[in-house]
Amino acid sequence: MIDATVPICGNAAQRPHGMISNDGPKNIVDSIEYIASRVWQDDEGRNKAGAVLIQEQRVFAARAVQKADARPGGYVATGGHGGILGAAGHDGPPLLHYLPTARHTWRSEVNLTSLPSQVNGVRREGSRIETVSVAIKGPDAMLLDTAIPRVAISKDASYWDVDNTGDPEAEVDLVALIGHMLKSAPLGGFVVEGYTPYGRPSSKARHRAMLRAVYSGLPVVRVGRGNTEGFVPVHDPDFIGGSNLTATKARILLMACLMKFGCLPPAADPDHPTSAETAVTRQKVALYQKVFDTH
Repeated sequence: MIDATVPICGNAAQRPHGMISNDGPKNIVDSIEYIASRVWQDDEGRNKAGAVLIQEQRVFAARAVQKADARPGGYVATGGHGGILGAAGHDGPPLLHYLPTARHTWRSEVNLTSLPSQVNGVRREGSRIETVSVAIKGPDAMLLDTAIPRVAISKDASYWDVDNTGDPEAEVDLVALIGHMLKSAPLGGFVVEGYTPYGRPSSKARHRAMLRAVYSGLPVVRVGRGNTEGFVPVHDPDFIGGSNLTATKARILLMACLMKFGCLPPAADPDHPTSAETAVTRQKVALYQKVFDTH
């Protein structure tokens, strides 16, 4: 426990009583004060603010904050639409001026209690992609470490497809990742960091490679590049629109969705799905999209 009445470093004689000069311990003390204040509690005693990060006397919504630099004040709001809920550790009790409408913690549709005991995954056996069962929870209803999905982030800025042929075989990084996932990860997927804010990949070839992933059973989320401030529109029903999430945050949400819904149904020929296979896949993608729209 940190004694907030004693200076942790610096010359105590030159500091007002009760000051903490190091930002790390100050953030811990502010966080304890925030928890003890119960300013986050609704009328029924539940957490109305969700997971938060408290840094430099600011209360950030966890969904909308990222580390920008290793210095005091190095955490910034992401997504371009708020992110700072209130204050803690200033001259006065903790306060909240804003609350997130995105589903979180006990309201989430992908929290631990909402996850099933098992879902369907995919695995390549020879030339075929088969559906396999993946255990999510053990007998104690706790998450199994073997259930954690593998989700890769593709930063689409290579502009390799100069001849505009659209040949996915030229995208050797994606071809290799898809193949590796189908061999080693029954629950897997991709986040494509494409054009801002649309999330589109940089070439026809990479688009086709990601379609191959989708129809191999691996869901793909599209987000804008960097700390995007726009919302990815859903103009392709084969892909999940990642809203205004950064690639790293979309990756975490996709992992949770995979443990909730399982993989997409694989097509017999991922490069040439039938109309029936397309319809079934898009129906499953819509379940993922609903979570990304509301969380």
